[in-house]
Amino acid sequence: MSQEQLVNIVTKIVMEKMQQDDDILIPIGVSNRHIHLSREDLDFLFGPGYELTKIKDLKQPGQFAAQEVVTIQGPKGSLEKVRILGPLRNETQIEVSLTDGFKLGVKAPIRESGKLEGTPGIKIIGPKGSVETSKGTIAALRHIHMDPATAQKLDLKDKDIVDVEVKGERKGILGNVLVRVSDKYVLEMHVDTDEANACCLKNGDLVKISRK
Repeated sequence: MSQEQLVNIVTKIVMEKMQQDDDILIPIGVSNRHIHLSREDLDFLFGPGYELTKIKDLKQPGQFAAQEVVTIQGPKGSLEKVRILGPLRNETQIEVSLTDGFKLGVKAPIRESGKLEGTPGIKIIGPKGSVETSKGTIAALRHIHMDPATAQKLDLKDKDIVDVEVKGERKGILGNVLVRVSDKYVLEMHVDTDEANACCLKNGDLVKISRK
């Protein structure tokens, strides 16, 4: 095989791979402030044995928005009608934007979901009682939920960090995007309201991995 033939084959493979990548568009899901509760904290807030009332399934399988809302209170202010998302978790996690943090007077670190060590606590007020958490308040690290087949096509694996290209009037690159791969996920990128507003993004908008 000549060098020219080898170059042509390699070029073809690269172009096919680029075309495959370009065909994979990722829908956006904008996450407003919300809270995930533990069984213990749900009991304190709504009464022993209380069960959440599902009003809407979310895109990720098994996840849902509940009818129930709470108030969260920080040193400087409070936010009312913060939606609870189900199902229940082992630890309570409060997800706010950086702008929300300013209003509350809480410096929420940017963290991957579940990485709660060293995060600030907050007061949660429900209809039957209140809870003072010792930790759990975060600004969620932007991330992509991805199924294994899509990850394989994009040559990505769980915990990879990528850049994402946003088109439109406020086009740009969103960096430091965490890839989360599981057979329990469907393809979707989550950003908070600050990030969505900065890039004029809304639910269902399409973005793609930047290969530059």
